[in-house]
Amino acid sequence: MSDPLVRLYPAAYRAAHGQEIIDVHREMTADMARPARLRADADLVAHALRVRLGLDSASPAGRFFALAAPFALAACAVGSGLRLTRWYTGLALSPAPVRVQLHATDGAWILYMLLSLLVCVGAVVALTGRWGPGAGLAGCGLLGTAAQWAAGARVYEDGAVAPVAALLTVAVVLACPPDRRGDRGLSAAAGAMAAAGWFPVVVVNAGAYTGAFGVTTDYGAWPMLVLAFTGAVLALRARSSGLREMGAMAVSAPPLVAYSSATVWGDLRPVLGALLLLSAVAALTAFLQMVRRRS
Repeated sequence: MSDPLVRLYPAAYRAAHGQEIIDVHREMTADMARPARLRADADLVAHALRVRLGLDSASPAGRFFALAAPFALAACAVGSGLRLTRWYTGLALSPAPVRVQLHATDGAWILYMLLSLLVCVGAVVALTGRWGPGAGLAGCGLLGTAAQWAAGARVYEDGAVAPVAALLTVAVVLACPPDRRGDRGLSAAAGAMAAAGWFPVVVVNAGAYTGAFGVTTDYGAWPMLVLAFTGAVLALRARSSGLREMGAMAVSAPPLVAYSSATVWGDLRPVLGALLLLSAVAALTAFLQMVRRRS
């Protein structure tokens, strides 16, 4: 069974490692039941496709997505968390009983909130040490929001930006090589980024809604600033130019851009703003690295 599967590898890789892969795969699956053998074959196919696409752990693209994946999960948790807390604040401040409000709420919107909650729970689980189950939960929530839109439930104010961002986030998480998933340092940094991007916005906006504060920060800018700052910190710690880190933040940013576009602005201006912000921070990081080297 493994011989034809090995043909999925690129010719050069197959010539160098093909026989070894065949021998190991045969030895590993010799005493397996059929379901387990099929799973092993699927793992072999997945690895072959990763090598062919340049997404294995030894490739630059694989290392890039390994850096981006935790922050993509963190960004989708921030976007979904802000939607949830915004909705809950409206429920809590309304004079009508919560039961009456829920009864009057469109079912598609309630499902969207439940999917957003699933994304948040999954991201927290993944970033706190159980990457597989957590990423799976978050992925199901993200794919559910995209399926909602495809089925005609228009719960997004600006059309297709939110479901497209959901699919892009799933693609980034899947592109992370299996042996580089769940890095503790990156997961901790991503979790800190998510907390810093979500909590201040919730506190200030709740104060603005209740009259405690006269201003609001609900323009979608703060989470993007936190994401860009995190990329700069990672670059400075790694003593790199910042291009790789800012690129990883850019591919992690779609959920935050979607939140800002759909919930706050109602158009695509945040897309341009995000690109300009990340480019400016990347240039500043490169300048600081140059000054550090000279000094």
